[in-house]
Amino acid sequence: MAATLPHDPQRSALLVVDVQPDFMPGGPLATQGGDEILAPLAELMASGRFPHIVATQDWHPPGHVSFASSHEGREPFEAVELYGAEQVLWPEHCVQGTPGAELHPALPWRHAEAVLRKATDPQIDSYSGFRENLAPDGSRPPTGLAGYLRERGLERLYVCGLARDYCVRWTAEDGAAAGFEVHLLWGLTRPVDPADDDAVRRGLEGRGVTVVDGG
Repeated sequence: MAATLPHDPQRSALLVVDVQPDFMPGGPLATQGGDEILAPLAELMASGRFPHIVATQDWHPPGHVSFASSHEGREPFEAVELYGAEQVLWPEHCVQGTPGAELHPALPWRHAEAVLRKATDPQIDSYSGFRENLAPDGSRPPTGLAGYLRERGLERLYVCGLARDYCVRWTAEDGAAAGFEVHLLWGLTRPVDPADDDAVRRGLEGRGVTVVDGG
């Protein structure tokens, strides 16, 4: 884990994305090997290497627009057009107040300074911790995370969590677009579809994210 030691811990944050039971093997939207990151991530969070830890939590209301069950005749993983962009329709997951939506109990969340809940608007999906997906007016509303980090003097982000090809990727890319120095801890992420790994890595690096292997 030496590669994950930040150069300036007081200006760096570990950003833990959506580590929740519904994204674990056996959950309704399982990542491939998501449970494998729990032990090393717990060790990193408790190590003191990152004095600043922030988490995101997928927190859908029932009947969310991103659920296939909200679209008559549609099945999970189909894609539809929503507000002029492609929207993948998901199985119901991370529904507010359900056990699968809780932060995973295997991680030491006492070390996190803040938890940002996202996808709380029933009409807008939200992969990124920084901005929601497209809204009906064509905007991507900010979540407030960038302001929170800046007000605390945090300039470098080390991103990990689930899922590598969606919420982790969008969070890392939006963080870089917002002006942060972003490092993605590849070994502490897992994908929904590992076949996309090469394209995900190229996309991240093309948007200014440093991919850190190992972890």
